[in-house]
Formats: sequence, structure tokens, C-alpha cells
Amino acid sequence: MRHRSRGRDGRWPRVPAMAGRPPRRREWPPRCRGDGYRAAIYASRFVLVNRKDGLTMPYQDLRAFLTALKNAGELVEIARPVSPKYDIAKALAKTSAIQGPALMFTQTGTAFPLVGGVYGNRRLALMAFEATEQTIHEKVLKGINNPIAPVDFKGAPPCQDVVLTDDAIDVTKLPVPIYSPKDGGPYITAGIVVSENPETGIPDIGNYRFQIHGPKELGVFSAPNHRFGKNIAHATEMGKELRGAIVIGVDPLTMYSGQVQSSDSTNDWFTSGGLRGSPVELAKAVTNDMKVPAWAEIVIEFTVDTRTQKMEGPLGEYTGYYTPASPKPVARITAITHRKNAIFQGLLTGKPITENHVLKQIPFETSILRQLQAQFPTITDVSINSSGGVQIYVVIAMKPRYEGEARHAILAAMAGNLHPKWVIVVDPDIDIRNSAEVEWAQSFRVKPSQDVFIVDRTATAPLDPYTDGGYSSSVGIDATRPFGEEFPDVSEVPDWKDFPLPELDGLSRK
Repeated sequence: MRHRSRGRDGRWPRVPAMAGRPPRRREWPPRCRGDGYRAAIYASRFVLVNRKDGLTMPYQDLRAFLTALKNAGELVEIARPVSPKYDIAKALAKTSAIQGPALMFTQTGTAFPLVGGVYGNRRLALMAFEATEQTIHEKVLKGINNPIAPVDFKGAPPCQDVVLTDDAIDVTKLPVPIYSPKDGGPYITAGIVVSENPETGIPDIGNYRFQIHGPKELGVFSAPNHRFGKNIAHATEMGKELRGAIVIGVDPLTMYSGQVQSSDSTNDWFTSGGLRGSPVELAKAVTNDMKVPAWAEIVIEFTVDTRTQKMEGPLGEYTGYYTPASPKPVARITAITHRKNAIFQGLLTGKPITENHVLKQIPFETSILRQLQAQFPTITDVSINSSGGVQIYVVIAMKPRYEGEARHAILAAMAGNLHPKWVIVVDPDIDIRNSAEVEWAQSFRVKPSQDVFIVDRTATAPLDPYTDGGYSSSVGIDATRPFGEEFPDVSEVPDWKDFPLPELDGLSRK
């Protein structure tokens, strides 16, 4: 096992940058400064070209995307000292509330800057995919349907510029935020977890939370219906240790691929490659056989100890409520590796709408759209409302082909992975991301006695705070025009959006 010990001042070692991949030598990182942050960003290779099939070649890494955000005025540097305890969360909540830019905190009280709000609104999400609202679902579907196998990185991977094992491991050196007052402690929320099914070896990547218990210990939480939770359960049944890695700071499409709803037999690196339009470059971890993204900022390798449990939580979760503390397995850290001038990433969660919700939205919408269109080809769009935790409230646009088809589509959506409580179907002329239009359709295209129904004892989200013994109920609303019946024409001013009115240019009212 490789070992990098800390120096006399207790700081972590630093090594030369990527050019030529010279031998590692011990240096000591300065406290975070603006110059170091800028050097980190501009050290990245920035690649963005169009392919013949219409897909876009990817951002090489997180730094390339941050460069694009900075050039577009979508990344603001906070150069004054901020505390990871609440201050970072307050700043991220503020930019989220105004759908503002990503924030880079260069003075975190640690040797690492922190970036947050990278996927904090739909505008930034579309930038990540190089898409528009009109093309985003088609583009993501094309990526999911055209998977690309990963490749091994050649040479020494950037994510292992610095390698820390044994006594050098101290995860508390990272600027891990405390987001909400009743949280059980600092939480890593922006890491994607790499684990494998212990029976099949199929890798899974997904976004899961980890509580900091100490320098070498983390609290593990994963719902039993999620693949990471299933992998832990399988390993426990087989009497094996589950090894894995938390990967922090990856390129945006790899981050988004961890949110795609897929079967347990899916190799998520193939999905990531499809979304990127280019293979993901992977490198072997230091202390286990897992493969991790070579261009990641930070990698925390671990082993899940299911025999030892500690209280995990509370945490303010995506529902907007705290999940209570409960005994959970412990992850024992076996190595921490990172890039030179590494950037830590935070992700705000809690009462909607936060970055956590926006990150899930496009992959969830596209996944459900793909599943539903296989049965109902006249479905044109799906919106999963952030206010409902990107799970509870689903709006579908479709043109029914026969009486009752809208109701069938509602039932199919209720039976999907998200277990929504509210499913509304509207005609394609309704802008399903405009709540006023959806409410208009509900107001004037619905007969409640005929078009609203309740399905009792449906499955519910594991973190839903209001359930009946693990069950709930779901409401379906058919807000489409009555099938096969005369219905009044819509009264709307024609072509008003294209009417030239320079006197109003630059003005907007919310």
C-alpha cells in the first residue's frame, strides 16, 4: 500500500501538475487563494466540438466546465473568508433563490477552494448539455440509447497527483459543509459513489450522502431500493466487504449520468460515455480494484463495515424535511487521492428548490419520458416539478389516441420508479413548465367527478415524511380536452411573442 505522510506542519503533500507527468515530490499546499483557484481552472483541457451525429464532445473535466461558466459570466468568485458551517449553505441558498450563478469560495479555512451551485438552475444545466429547452430531452435520449464503453487512462491519472493512505488520511481537512442547523454534522453531498454488484461485478454510479464521523470514518445512507443500497445488502449476505469510492468534482455529464434511472444490469460508465459522446477515461483506485474517473478532483476510497453501525443523520433532505438519525453502516476510508490544486464541490439540498433538485430534473424527466413513450408514443414531453422534490409531482403532455389513454398513461407513471403522488396529463398545446398554463388546463379542461381519481396504497418515496406504513396514495388528473367531443377554440393573441416592440426591450417583470 502506498503511503504519503504529512509534513511537520500537518499539511497534505502537493505534487507537480500534469504536463509530462513528472515523478511525485513532496511540497505543501498554500491556503486557498484566488490565484491558485484560477490556475486550477485554466490548467484543464477545454474540449468542445460537434460530432457528425449531432452529439457534442464533452467537457474534459469539471475545470473545463467552470472555465465555460466563468467565460459566460456564470461563475462568481467569493474571495473573502467563509465558514463551511452554514455560511456556504447561506450563499448557495441565496444564488439558488435568484437562479443565479455558480459560486467559487476561495477562502474556506482549508487548503481547498469549494465550488457550489454548478447545476443550480435549468440555465446552467442546459449549458452543461450544450442544449436548449427544445432539444435537451432528445439529446439525452440519444446519449442513453447510444452507450459508449469506458477506456483506461494511459499514464499516471491526474486524480492521483496526491495520494494519502494510512496515517495521512484525514477527511476533515476537506471543506465539507454543514448545510442545515439540525444536520448531524458535515455532509459530502456532491460526490458520486462508485460501487459494484458483488455477484455480477456490474458498476453503479450514483449520488449518495456521507456524514463525516471522523478523520477516517463516514456514515453511510442509501435507500434499500437504490443500487448502492442493494450492493451493500448483497455483500452482507455473501459475507463480503463492499469496496467503493466517492468521486468529487467530475465533468458535468458524468455527474448527470449518475441521476439517470436505469436497470440494475446497466453499466453506468457506458451511459456516461453515451451522454458525453466520448468514452469516460478511468483509472484503477489505489487500495481496491474499482475504476474511477481519471480527471476527478478528489477520490475517497472506502470499505463499508456493515458489522459496525453508528448514528447517521439527521440531514435536511430533498423533501424539505429532516430525515431522523438512525443506526447506519460505517465506511472506513482506505485512501484519499486528489489533483494538484484540487477543487472541492458542495451541493445544497433541503427545502426545494436547491441544486440537488435541478441536478436530478433533466435525467429524471428523460428517463421517465423514455419509459412512457415506449407505451404511449404520442407523449411529447414530461416535466417533474422541483417543488415536489423532482419526484412527487409529474406533468405529462400528450395527445390521446383513444378514450381513456390519458388515464392509462397516468397509471403507468404512478407505477414507475419515482412513485409520484400527483400525475397530471395535459394536451401538447400546454407549456408544462409554466405552472399558470397547467393550472389553466386543470381549471377548464377537467370535470373533477370524471377526470380526477385516487389510487390507494401506492408505493412511496423512502424519505417521504407523510406515509401510511410505507404506503401512500396517488392522484391522477386528466386535463386533456374531452376525447371525440367538440371543444371551444383557444382565444389567444396571434404571434404576440414575435411582435417588435423595442420600447420594452430589456424590461422584464416577474
